[in-house]
Amino acid sequence: MVGAYARGVEIQPLPHSSPRTAAFFDLDKTVIAKSSTLTFSKSFYHGGLINRRAVLRTAYTQFIYLVGGADHDQMERMREYLSALCKGWNVQQVREIVAETLHDLIDPLIYDEAASLIEAHHTAGRDVVIVSTSGAEVVEPIGEMLGADRVVATRMVIGEDGCFTGDIEYYAYGPTKAEAVRELAESEGYDLSRCYAYSDSITDVPMLEAVGHPHAVNPDRALRREAAAREWPVLVFNRPVRLKQRLPGFSMPARPALVAAAAVGAAAATAGLVWYASRRKAGALAAAATAARAASA
Repeated sequence: MVGAYARGVEIQPLPHSSPRTAAFFDLDKTVIAKSSTLTFSKSFYHGGLINRRAVLRTAYTQFIYLVGGADHDQMERMREYLSALCKGWNVQQVREIVAETLHDLIDPLIYDEAASLIEAHHTAGRDVVIVSTSGAEVVEPIGEMLGADRVVATRMVIGEDGCFTGDIEYYAYGPTKAEAVRELAESEGYDLSRCYAYSDSITDVPMLEAVGHPHAVNPDRALRREAAAREWPVLVFNRPVRLKQRLPGFSMPARPALVAAAAVGAAAATAGLVWYASRRKAGALAAAATAARAASA
């Protein structure tokens, strides 16, 4: 049976007698155009969970992540920062805040190319699994919106008072993602040699090499080199589009846990403009002072 092509990827349909297979997708910068974890800040600031300084720091981290990706050390620092940041947050309040902005904020971030691939894999009879380092409170509703069959995401410890303790119960990162893929393959009967995987980050090489059809999507420099060395296909996704534009009959699910994922798009831009303007102003003041001193001399 001849395979179909979706966004440059050959999608092989499954014969009725073949073992089950799946397509594993990283989320941030693979399916959506930003970091879902770092897009909380504006909504959480308005909800009283974080202060202005945290908003600016998160916006800066988002900018660095978008420009250059994140290596292992940067991911570890990000994990420690976010764990400390969310300590004491009421989980129900977090979900409510996220739910309020889901419809307007996440939908525009989804890559058209990724949505097409997800549809193509489903059409071919393959399960779709989102595997993300971001928190379950965000990833699970995104996965539901995309029609994913399963989600693997980081889980924070919730105390008896219903608040995050700041500890991590399960961290879906690096080799842990590959372990989750293999565990799912065992429990669901997936034939990994026929499975697909997509990611943008060098830290996801263990997940990519666990399947028979790995793909680098918008890869960071290190993953691009690795993909070239291993002759893995490299895909470029650069067209975020609202699902409503792709699917006229599409309606957003009413579940409360997703929205924060695009909130910082505006926050990051605003913070960047504020920072740039302050730097310009400071530079102008310094130049004026220098000129005044020269004139007085």
